[in-house]
Amino acid sequence: MNLYQKLLKPEKFFLIAGPCVVEDENLMMAVAERLKKETTSRNIPFIFKSSFRKANRTSMESPSGPGLEKGLAILGKIKEKFELPIITDIHDVSEIQKASEVADILQIPAFLCRQTDLIVSAAKTGKIINIKKGQFLAPEDMNNAAKKATSTGNRKILLTERGTSFGYHNLVVDFRGFAIMKQFGYPVVYDVTHSLQKPSLDKTSGGTPEYAVMMAKAALATGMVNGLFVETHPDPQNALSDADSMLPLDNIPDFLDECLKLY
Repeated sequence: MNLYQKLLKPEKFFLIAGPCVVEDENLMMAVAERLKKETTSRNIPFIFKSSFRKANRTSMESPSGPGLEKGLAILGKIKEKFELPIITDIHDVSEIQKASEVADILQIPAFLCRQTDLIVSAAKTGKIINIKKGQFLAPEDMNNAAKKATSTGNRKILLTERGTSFGYHNLVVDFRGFAIMKQFGYPVVYDVTHSLQKPSLDKTSGGTPEYAVMMAKAALATGMVNGLFVETHPDPQNALSDADSMLPLDNIPDFLDECLKLY
């Protein structure tokens, strides 16, 4: 069974997790090792996530990551050492070829989900494409984004919900969106931690990760969600990106166990 088939029909749910942005190599290795241990022991399919570059930052002072070459080198080491599939963001057509040499899943960031050339070029690699729903889109609009990818003959698509902007510095998840996106025939992912952000609060984004377990369980209970997306870090307050919304790495075991209670 290939990776996409595992994501299409997981026995329970699959997990996409890792630090928001690629940081120190030793830290990244430690996070990957811990996440693999916790998911393997619970028989949960796992994809390691981190971004080599964050093109969308609240301010010029926000760290944006090590960049394409160095970031992919670290992700490549994680993939080889722990035999893990990798997902990472792409922001421009020029990044796709090199990213596809390491990543098993190419992620289209929410703010770029309408970029036709980016989606089409990514899909032409034959890799799995995860399209994150923009905070400004209705869930039914994601079918048009998916059609851009399938125009290349590539139907290996994930659709990810990450919340919708209904007011200043806040996101809301409409759980009907899971059912709407599910009808298009692709695995649906719920991005737990990003949906709990408080976007562009002062010079950074805030967050309410204390609601992660509740929201994840509620999403899975709809029966329409195949996977969960969680950004995690050993010391979130000192993380280089999304410090206020990431789940502490030590909380991952309890998070997974609470979600598994539904099954």
